[in-house]
Amino acid sequence: MNGFEAFLNQELGRLESRHLRRQLRTVRPLPRQRVATTEGVLVQFASNDYLGLAQHPAIRAAAAEGAAEGAGAGAARLVSGTSEAHVGLERALAEFKGAERALTFTSGYAAALGVIPAVVGPGDCVVLDRLSHACLVDAARLSGARLRVFRHNDIEDLDRILRWAVEARGRGFRQASASTTGERGEGRVLVVTESVFSMDGDRAPLAEIVDCKERHGAWLMVDEAHATGLAGPGRRGVIEELGLEGRVELPMGTLGKALGSAGGFVTGSAALIEFLLNRARSFVFSTAPPPAVAAAATAAVGLVRGATGAELVARLKANVGVLHRGLASLGWTLPAPVSPILPLPIGEEDAALRVAAALREEGFLVPAIRYPTVARGRARLRVTVSAAHEAEDLAAFLSALPKAVARAGFQPA
Repeated sequence: MNGFEAFLNQELGRLESRHLRRQLRTVRPLPRQRVATTEGVLVQFASNDYLGLAQHPAIRAAAAEGAAEGAGAGAARLVSGTSEAHVGLERALAEFKGAERALTFTSGYAAALGVIPAVVGPGDCVVLDRLSHACLVDAARLSGARLRVFRHNDIEDLDRILRWAVEARGRGFRQASASTTGERGEGRVLVVTESVFSMDGDRAPLAEIVDCKERHGAWLMVDEAHATGLAGPGRRGVIEELGLEGRVELPMGTLGKALGSAGGFVTGSAALIEFLLNRARSFVFSTAPPPAVAAAATAAVGLVRGATGAELVARLKANVGVLHRGLASLGWTLPAPVSPILPLPIGEEDAALRVAAALREEGFLVPAIRYPTVARGRARLRVTVSAAHEAEDLAAFLSALPKAVARAGFQPA
């Protein structure tokens, strides 16, 4: 064994000893939130397919029709990879979000990695909520801007940091190095948050954040990954629900959650989209997504905007209410049921793994969420609810959970 292989095995051993080693699990999706695995058919409470659209006949048909254009796009969007399917999706997203234009990326992660370094760089400052998704944190680091973190959903702490940023603008957080374009920053300040947080399922106080950033002359990026298709009268997201459209400079979303397909996107003015398609490196230098993916996402947008979307969201909210009340009655402490994400706090990583394994024995797939996705010692089961779950699924899960917890030797606090 050479030195490199020895290093790899040593690091894997360290992960194993800390109960942090991850392994892939092969699943075959089935209808009604079932998956076929090596352990049998399991009911899953682990998917972000909140409306069950990934298996919807209309979306599968749209994907099949889009695949007739070819298995791949063949080039980056700015070369020769832009098809009618991509143009149609971006038009549909702009109409859906009430924006002039939209720009799509291969994933939500790619959208964050492209957008943040395009608008800020060395000499600027990014202020993130402490529980922001890893893609937002990585993008902020990649930008070269000064990075500051405010306590989760704490407006007073955000205000304190923004007051510092105003005082330091142009001097305190200016860095000597040049940006990727050879230009120096101008003391721009970008606040970054999610509207619905992916691991806790709680919401950001967006109205207060908008007021705060406007007082201090900062910009705001909001990742609506877990709210797009679900929140607001038009199901556009929390920004729409709170009447904040036009006051968020960079609204971002994903297509792989409630919209049941794949990709990320940003909406906004024509000038913003023109700027990003020239400066967002993860867009410029990536091969375009397959036309089938764009066609499926376009069909999903159409469904979400119409009566089907309203019906599915109503069903989802009912399911969330039933499961939230049931979990609370079993002794679990939960945030308010404002999203389909219901975290069950465990604590130690090995305990979370034991409970997840016991649940698989009971016929349910709910993976343990561990560091670095959440803080050390804050492991949990992340239960996600879908409109595709039926009443008997919820009842069976609530019956199985106490058995799994007892078998794992854990008691909820």
